[in-house]
Parts: sequence; C-alpha cells; structure tokens
Amino acid sequence: MASNISEGFEVVNPDPGALIESLRSFGYSLEASIADIVDNSVTAGACNIHIQFSWSGEQSTIAIMDDGCGMTEDELVNAMRPGSRSPLEERDPGDLGRFGLGLKTASFSQCRKLSVGSKAAGHEPAIRIWDLDYVNQCREWRLRKVDPRDSDSTFSALKTRKSGTIVLWEWIDRLVRGAEKDDSRREELFYEHIDTVKSHLGMVFHRFLESPNSLKIFINNRPLPPWDPFIRNHPTTQLLPEEPLYHSGQKITVRPFVLPYRSKLSDRAYEVAGGPGGWNVRQGFYIYRNNRLIVAGDWLGLGFRKEAHTKLARIIVDIPNSMDEDWKIDVRKSVARPPAHLRDDFKRIARLTIERATAVYRHRGKVVERQTAEDFVFPWNANVRDGTYFYTVNRSHPLVAAALENSGDNRKNIEAILRLIEETVPIPTIIVNNTENPDKLRRPFEGCPSEELRAVMNEIWLSMRHSGVSTAEAGKRLARMEPFCDYPEYVSAFFELMEEK
Repeated sequence: MASNISEGFEVVNPDPGALIESLRSFGYSLEASIADIVDNSVTAGACNIHIQFSWSGEQSTIAIMDDGCGMTEDELVNAMRPGSRSPLEERDPGDLGRFGLGLKTASFSQCRKLSVGSKAAGHEPAIRIWDLDYVNQCREWRLRKVDPRDSDSTFSALKTRKSGTIVLWEWIDRLVRGAEKDDSRREELFYEHIDTVKSHLGMVFHRFLESPNSLKIFINNRPLPPWDPFIRNHPTTQLLPEEPLYHSGQKITVRPFVLPYRSKLSDRAYEVAGGPGGWNVRQGFYIYRNNRLIVAGDWLGLGFRKEAHTKLARIIVDIPNSMDEDWKIDVRKSVARPPAHLRDDFKRIARLTIERATAVYRHRGKVVERQTAEDFVFPWNANVRDGTYFYTVNRSHPLVAAALENSGDNRKNIEAILRLIEETVPIPTIIVNNTENPDKLRRPFEGCPSEELRAVMNEIWLSMRHSGVSTAEAGKRLARMEPFCDYPEYVSAFFELMEEK
C-alpha cells in the first residue's frame, strides 16, 4: 500500500462532508445568496434573469434562470468545483466574481441539493448536481452527472434555447425544514421572502437595471424595478463636487450626495427613498465594484456613527475589481474597507457631506438666507447654559407675542403655562423615539385636516397685521415660518385669499 508520507510532507485531504457543512456557515442571507448567483448571470452577459419561488412544503424550490452565454460540459464541471478559480488570478474588468466560491457557498448556505444545467451556443445542455447528503454518506467529492434527456421540466427549457444557465435549489432546509405542503402559514412566510429579495436585488443591481438596453430581472414573472439611492431627479437633491482619488495608479471616483429633507418628498417617495432597512441604515458610503453595489450605506469604520441628523448623506465610491484585496472585499461581497493611505481622504469627504446633510436636516430642508433673527421664525429657541441644552418658547413669535400682549390680568397665568411647558419638554423620550424610530416621527400638522392648519395660520396672520405688518410682508413671513414653510401650497393659497380681501 502506497504511503501518503513522502519527502517530508503529508497529503491531508479535508473530509468532504465536514468541509461542505462548514461552507454552509459563511453567513449568507437568502437575498445575498441569490445576488451571488445573479452575479454569475450578469458576468455571463444575460439580458433576462428569471427567479422562481415554488412552494411545495419541504419540497419547495428556488430556481434562477438566465439567457447568458452558458457553459460547455467541461466549463460546468469546473464551475461546480469548490475554489474553481484562484482569487489571485487577473479578472476580466467586467467580472463580478473573485473567489471561485460564490455559486457553491451561496447555494450550500440555502439548500442541500444544488443542480445546475447549462448550455453554450453550439453545444448540448449539461447538468451536474451537488447532493450534500450523498457527499456526507460516500465521504467523497462526487459530483452527480445527469443526462439532460432524463431531466425534469425545470431543465428541459435549455433544449429550446441558444444558450443559458439554470440554477435549481432543492431541499432548502434553512427556509422550509419541517413544513407541510398544506401549511398555509409556512407558505405565506415562504413567499414573504420575495419582498426582501426584491428590495435587495433592486438595490444591488440598480445600475444594470437602469442602463440603456438594460438587464431585466423577473421574480415569479414580475419585473424588478431599480432603486435609486440618490434621488437624482429631485430638484432639491444636492450633488457635491466629484472627487477622483488614486490607488496604485488606478482611479477611484467619489461623488457625495445630500438628499432632500422629509418635507420635500411625498409620503410614498420618502418611503421608497429610505430603501431596505430605512433612512438611518442607508446613510454613508455606497461602494460599487464594476457597477455592482457591494456596500449599501456604511461609514467604513472611519469613526462616524449613523445618526438621525446625518441620514441625508450618501456617497458613491466606484472601484475596479482589481482592488478587491486592497479593499478587503469578502466572499459574500458585503464588506469593504478603504486602503489605509486613503482613509484621511474618505474622512474628509464624509465630514464635508455630513456637515451639508446636517445643515439641511436642522433647517428642516428650508432654502433660506438667515441673515437676522427676523428672517426665519421658529416657535422654539434652543439654548445652552453651563454646557447643558434646554428649550424655550420663542416669546417673539407673532402668535405668542400677541397672546401675551392681549392677556391682561391673565398674563401671569400664561407666563406660568409657558414656563411649565418649557420645563417639562420630554426630551429623553423624544431622543429615544427618534433614535429607535427616526422615520416614524410625525411632521407638524401631518394627517390633520387642512382647516386646522389654515386656522392657526390665520391667527398668526391677524397678529402680524394688528402689529402693523403689511399684507405683503405678512405673507413673506408666513412663508419663512415653521411649520408653514413645509406647506408652501397652503401659504400661497392663503396669501392670495388675504390679498383679495
């Protein structure tokens, strides 16, 4: 019997079953796993990708089908090999892969049976299967070969296509273990995953979906819309100057955006613009590698925190796939960190963008030249004393000033009420609510009948007119006053009505 000890070393092959189970634990989510498969379809030049969720209890399946260039039988066998390509190899500039593991690790993380059928132009279809239970049983890397003529309807579609690839996940134990076919609750949960996958893919591949002659992705036959993280077409979106940075002679493009404040967007537009996870989660840098989104909102370990007042800051970073190692791109393509010598540049750009975003947030999205205190009127004043913050009612606000002036014998009572309100503002509760649910705080007069807004506006208008302010000036002041600046259409209509009188 030949010895496995030779010339000072031993050949120690890993146990196939143990290694495969380890490969299942890379931390992929369902949506990240499917995105990894879609990467291969995009690299293969696919124009149409169909993702099909099919419920059948524990026999449920997920299939990803494309019309890309496909693979010959030899190419398919190599693609099914764990570590099919060294990450050190130079890649085609448009290649979205890196480690030669994506197809396998992404699939193994979700299913125990991976079947791939593929057809290259001018070649017959080929099918190969990884059955993890079989590999565990035989303790060898046995890749099953299937005759396409004996395949089920899932792979029969290849016969009529010029080229393409179909990836089929069966025994998707992470999703449907123990589920009965007639379990309506489990079926509902299974299909709920479609919304998560839809949001993730629309975000990750939005550039491909937006481009001319664009890629089309369908989930259960419904087309997938792209998600634009930067609301480019909105008139109040701020595009800050583009800045090129260089690493090893190669260009990195950085483009900061400051998004519109809540009051500038409709309820639906605001909800959509928040993206998967919401506004707070999606602030920060967006790292694109060959137009594929790798990181969707992160401060990259640069020392900045995700705060409510910085959530309007989003920054594009475009890198080539030749920088994967320098940016520490991981197997799941979900983590990136800038090279050490660029960290100061990224900090500077982040700080500038955050300052702009914070200014918009604190001014509630208003575009106002604040030269004097009279230019813009808030009902509240923010104050600092001995290093602590506190808030007081603005006594010079027209409505407050009029109430105090006309209070007569009740002035002391009104002053006492104001002081009581000032001293009992529930600041800790506001901070907690804003931190935990930053997108769920109600705007002033949000959801209230328009008559209530007009009634308050009318009282302030009368206060200003009684104090000698002209009609035109009163209209201008209303437009610069919180919260009416968030409702310019009501101010305009109200002003026109007052002019007619």
